[in-house]
Amino acid sequence: MQKEKILYKKPAALTDIVTTYCWGCGHSTAHKIIAEIVDELGIREKMVGVAPVGCAVFAYDFWDFDVTEAAHGRAPVVATAIKRVEPDKIVFSYQGDGDLASIGMGETIHTANRGENITVIFINNTNYGMTGGQLAPTTLIGQVTTTSPKGRDAKNFGYPIKMLELLAPLEGVKYLERVKVTDAASVIKAKKAIKKAFTNQINNIGFSMIEVLSACPANWKKDPVEANKMIDEVISQYYPIGKIKDIL
Repeated sequence: MQKEKILYKKPAALTDIVTTYCWGCGHSTAHKIIAEIVDELGIREKMVGVAPVGCAVFAYDFWDFDVTEAAHGRAPVVATAIKRVEPDKIVFSYQGDGDLASIGMGETIHTANRGENITVIFINNTNYGMTGGQLAPTTLIGQVTTTSPKGRDAKNFGYPIKMLELLAPLEGVKYLERVKVTDAASVIKAKKAIKKAFTNQINNIGFSMIEVLSACPANWKKDPVEANKMIDEVISQYYPIGKIKDIL
């Protein structure tokens, strides 16, 4: 009898706990990608994740490797401390746009500027997802949120911040790429980028950040299909997909 070939299975680096994310949210896909990469690189016993305050606050329940918590916006600092004390560990922060680009803006910039040899996974869903969909630094012009009911306007709220483009001129930054997870092809590309970011750390290249454009159907008031279409047709026009900086 011919032995069955396994084409797909749950990554060992994921637990069996059901995630708390809304249907269509990109966090679940990003979690799976990271877990697959950890398995493929054989680094599960060396991994240390730093979870944010936000939708991914319970990430330690979903990944089956070491994950700690950080105060709101401080994940890059915690990741820096862990990496400096345990340089052989593979350390990453996993942050949303409110955490990374608002209260944590200073920590993000200075961590990148120092060229810390860590990986940052930046989930950009253009709003404060966990607390009800308020305007975030990444919210698009015209986008309606609970704190911009008439849409974001530049006069009152300023312009959306492109974090990768903001960090690109810093000498300590080695690799920046923006991806999305709206379909199978984009998920494959996202996995390749995140895997490169972790490989850079393993090879002591320096600071890497991957921005993942993620759907937030609940707060965008769209179904998952419409939310992904919004990323493909609107959000990715302002936040272009692809490499922003790569020294290699």
